[in-house]
Amino acid sequence: MKSEVLFQFISLILISGAIIYCIQRAHSGAQYKIRLIAGLEAIEEAVGRATEMGRMVHFTPGIAGVDGVNAAQTFAGLETLGMVARLVARYGARLFVSIRIPIVLPLAEEIVKQAYMSEGAVEAYDQECVQYLSSEQFAYAAAVMGIIQREKAAASILLGAFWAESLMIAEAGFHAGAIQIAGSANIHQIPFFVAACDYVLIGEELYAAGAIASGNPVKLGSIAGQDLSKLYVMIILVVGVIAITLGSDFMVEIMNK
Repeated sequence: MKSEVLFQFISLILISGAIIYCIQRAHSGAQYKIRLIAGLEAIEEAVGRATEMGRMVHFTPGIAGVDGVNAAQTFAGLETLGMVARLVARYGARLFVSIRIPIVLPLAEEIVKQAYMSEGAVEAYDQECVQYLSSEQFAYAAAVMGIIQREKAAASILLGAFWAESLMIAEAGFHAGAIQIAGSANIHQIPFFVAACDYVLIGEELYAAGAIASGNPVKLGSIAGQDLSKLYVMIILVVGVIAITLGSDFMVEIMNK
């Protein structure tokens, strides 16, 4: 076996093993300490502000569906929706969830309904608070902008996959005076969120937020395993830099021979 193939194989085994090990530990009841995410902590503040002002909390899980490469972002957004809906039900605020993809609608409805039930506020649940607006990207964006402006939303939470409509929606929330919390793994949209939002979850912070919000031990264990994988990569980088500095290229030979 060639050295570079062996190195890749060993790396795959170590990374996969770290993730599986952490997931198994999580199943066994191990508690992992996850770094606090400012945007996630700010959600309660945003909902509280909306309650005090008697205005709406807007939430969108992005414009992607539940299949394809962007599905994970949608699910992370939906998991965070559960946390938002529980806070809304607890404080008696008003929630509006805007949906672009039809198949996401029943998922969001059930998540919100279960959140109200868990808070003992079933009578306060209104099925109309979760609405499908349009499958067309910019028609959906225009509808969301109009709702945010007309309702003078006190908080707007955008967590999921976004593209060209990101700045349009964020700008509408900014002009409405809403506290805005946004996050996406589509890095090319992050600058627009940074310009218009109060808190931004960048890249994998979105997935971490979904795991924290859901409290799912498997996902929390997976995050811990990925951190161990990053530590392994950092060690390889440090060893490689030191080796090159000392005039040895053995790491380069191992990986690229």
